[in-house]
Amino acid sequence: MPNDMMRGADLILQDGPGQVMPGAVPDSTVDLAQPLRHLPRHLSRRQKAAIIVRLLLAEGAELALQDLPDSLQGELVHQMSTMRYVDRATLKAVIDEFVFEIEEIGLSFPGGLENTLSVLDGTISPATAARVRQLSGVEITHDPWITISNTPVEQLLPLLEHESAEVSAVLLSKLRTSVAAELLGKLPGQTARKIAFAVSLTSTIAPNVVARIGRSLAEQLCDRPAKAFEDDPSERVGSILNVSPATTREEVLEGLEQEDTEFASAVRKSIFTFANVPERLQPTDVPKVTKDIDQATLVTALAAATGDLEPAANFVLDAMSKRLAEQIREEMEERGTVKPAEGDAAMNEIVAQIRTLEIEGEITLITPDEDG
Repeated sequence: MPNDMMRGADLILQDGPGQVMPGAVPDSTVDLAQPLRHLPRHLSRRQKAAIIVRLLLAEGAELALQDLPDSLQGELVHQMSTMRYVDRATLKAVIDEFVFEIEEIGLSFPGGLENTLSVLDGTISPATAARVRQLSGVEITHDPWITISNTPVEQLLPLLEHESAEVSAVLLSKLRTSVAAELLGKLPGQTARKIAFAVSLTSTIAPNVVARIGRSLAEQLCDRPAKAFEDDPSERVGSILNVSPATTREEVLEGLEQEDTEFASAVRKSIFTFANVPERLQPTDVPKVTKDIDQATLVTALAAATGDLEPAANFVLDAMSKRLAEQIREEMEERGTVKPAEGDAAMNEIVAQIRTLEIEGEITLITPDEDG
């Protein structure tokens, strides 16, 4: 429950039926027509919060009390354990004041550094967020498992690779089943088996140990140095080479092979050119791609796709309607020989359209074989 929901007005509590707490005002003096903020303020905020929480739970509300710091949760439990009865008149007055205070709230802030950075995510740079954490010190005041659960799989994988099987087992147990399965599938078989077996040993682990593990893992995630670029270097080079002339692309790739074979292989996997269309594009998606491409550009690209690129041109034509394919073939014959620069530009426009549709979720490209 957010902190502002813990606000109530002064309450009149009873230790037992008919016994009013010392300093409280008898029921007959409570003016229920007035907001409870006019009642004598003789009870603590913990008592107010306990009444509101007990009422909401009695009504079947689902309260995210686990999001509160452990110290506040403990204080709430202790306070509720010391309370007995509240008369109806007082309860009504409590509800009236509680509603009044909630309605008076115009704006609320998340509270805590990590919660604030979460709200600002996407509006400030990663470098700024990292600098703020560094200057303020990393202090996990909220449930660390919330931070961990919202972390991409690619960032969680290194934790599993460097932590013990026991810690990794706790991590997997706290994640959604689908996410845990994805992580497990990315690990070597022997490592995955060790972690899976370690899960069987977590049945007796104490909650405070799980909390400490969560804080440690969350701090590791927060301590990651900020990156200037979100995507992998091989993907950035691949994106550049995607729209480079074919001769330039091959020259660069040959040079990379001589410098770093592994990096060159990663770049090749990230490259998507017109030649990759048959192996990456679904035939049913071809009409989605070509409908927004100027027909003259399409004709130029297909006419220029000779030699090794001819299979890509035939793939596109075979996926079209028979009438449209015949019309384009006729225009290709009329177009004749295409200059290499014009052909590259036309094919790059088609590739760019495919990439745009993929980003927008209109189409899904076929994932290349990792062993390929």
